[in-house]
Amino acid sequence: MGLDQVWLRLSAAFTDAVTDLTDREDLTVRCAPGFGRGAPGCFVPSLATIELDAAHLGQDPGTCDPTRPADRERYPSLWGVLTHEAAHATHTRWSVPDGAPNAAAEAALALEESRIEAAQIRRRPIDRRWLRVAARHLVLADYNPSTPPSTSPATPAGNGPTSTSIATPNAAMTPWNAGRAAALLLARADAGILTPKETRPVAETVLDVLGPTRLSALAALWHLAHATQDHDSESMMDLGRRWCRILDVHPERPTPPPPPGTPGASGDPSPLGNAIRATLRAVHASTTPTATASGRPDPEGRRQQERDAREEADRAARRVFAPSTRTAAPRGQTRITGTRKPHPYEQTAARRLARQLRAAAHRDRVTAVHTSPTPPGRLSMRGALSADAQRAAGITPTAEPFTQTIRRRVPTPPLRIGIACDVSGSMRALAAPVASAAWIVARAAGYIPDARWATVIFGTHVRPIVHPGRIPSVVTEFAARDSREDFVQAVDALDSALELTRAGAARLLVIVSDGIFKDDQPKEGQKRLDRLNAAGCAVVWLALSDNVKVMNGAHLVTLAHPTRAADVIGAAATRALRNA
Repeated sequence: MGLDQVWLRLSAAFTDAVTDLTDREDLTVRCAPGFGRGAPGCFVPSLATIELDAAHLGQDPGTCDPTRPADRERYPSLWGVLTHEAAHATHTRWSVPDGAPNAAAEAALALEESRIEAAQIRRRPIDRRWLRVAARHLVLADYNPSTPPSTSPATPAGNGPTSTSIATPNAAMTPWNAGRAAALLLARADAGILTPKETRPVAETVLDVLGPTRLSALAALWHLAHATQDHDSESMMDLGRRWCRILDVHPERPTPPPPPGTPGASGDPSPLGNAIRATLRAVHASTTPTATASGRPDPEGRRQQERDAREEADRAARRVFAPSTRTAAPRGQTRITGTRKPHPYEQTAARRLARQLRAAAHRDRVTAVHTSPTPPGRLSMRGALSADAQRAAGITPTAEPFTQTIRRRVPTPPLRIGIACDVSGSMRALAAPVASAAWIVARAAGYIPDARWATVIFGTHVRPIVHPGRIPSVVTEFAARDSREDFVQAVDALDSALELTRAGAARLLVIVSDGIFKDDQPKEGQKRLDRLNAAGCAVVWLALSDNVKVMNGAHLVTLAHPTRAADVIGAAATRALRNA
């Protein structure tokens, strides 16, 4: 097999695999050395094509099969770049208007980088890991003078070393470069891709350059960008103009060059460049897989970690959902205060949610057209003549004149919903609404085939409110006055009881908490959420205000009123079913 054929085969495999990352069936992926138009990857909207530079593959292309999820571990950088470009292909549905101002357009494109990644992990939380791996390549490219700048929001620049060493970016200490670093790194932290701990060096340096007032104003803009719709070019360009005004840059002119004498202006290291390098090194260290002495990833180590995590979750589920807890309300702390009959409005809400879930679970028949050189199928005369012409020319016929249309039904995906409610004293306002929401969700999910659901409260202990798969006849009420929270055991119990980390279903974990945990709960809880995200389980975090400590990988929803809890949980479950 020649070199060109190797890359064609690999490109075809990437084309098959990219459908897992997007909501599109019309994309083509081309992968070969030198592709990407000067970047490790780029998306060309007019051609519906993603190009990947195979220089970032790091493996023999003849041995790569990206259609196999386990094989992607061998080339995480290139798969991460593909994930980023797939996010552009799915969520960048706007373009820079003709004659758009240069500085404003560049600012809008920088905001677009974190916006599409935030949208991607809302739709597919499992992709966060790959976007983290690709971050250092994409960010370094923006400070590499040899890399041409992006010309459209769907063709971002990106380049970087394929080795473990990370060069210091050429970032002059100017307000514009500081703002760009904030857009590319700090905005990714707020989007849930990176962590505040990893981006702390950049945050401190940017704060020194811009000051707290300007940095806060820029942060408000990237939060607005994260909430902007995929097609809203007017809003994105307006954000770009506002970005320029905050940094005292004329939005209709090119970006200003650094003044002579500015640290880093002549390509020498600068504090900003060193801070970016420190952040990227921290991200790289946390995304490097466990390796054996030979330097290769250790799959057995990861499998053992997964087995240990499953065993711990199973033990938690046995403790929480033990038969003894089904006969009476437990005594002591984390109290269940009683039960009541559902109100008429709750019964109405359950019926309405059931209709929404059934509509989301409905799947139309899928039509697939197959061609073949032999029957069965409808004969295409053009294909038959092409085959005859190929035989007459003395070459092996490649034409496939027979076409067959196959229609099949797509099975309804199972639904798994776990709700964990914090019952510390600060959550008292949400106790009654969550008890109501737990009954509404359980009642509605009972109408979905193969659905499973459960609700627990966690404080000093973890107590079941709705047992897995049971449709409660009464609403179970509870108190919220505990002094600590066993968040880890609550997540483990729901994970095991509902199989939230096993593929094959639409899975959703809802956490109702202010996120203020003690001891090792934040650290161990983050490990649980990372595992759920890697397995494709969506995580929604409900709170009454923005002043909460939300763990990475969870989508924060601020409730305007506690009674909206049931509607928000139902909408998240509906979205999980539609994306399954």
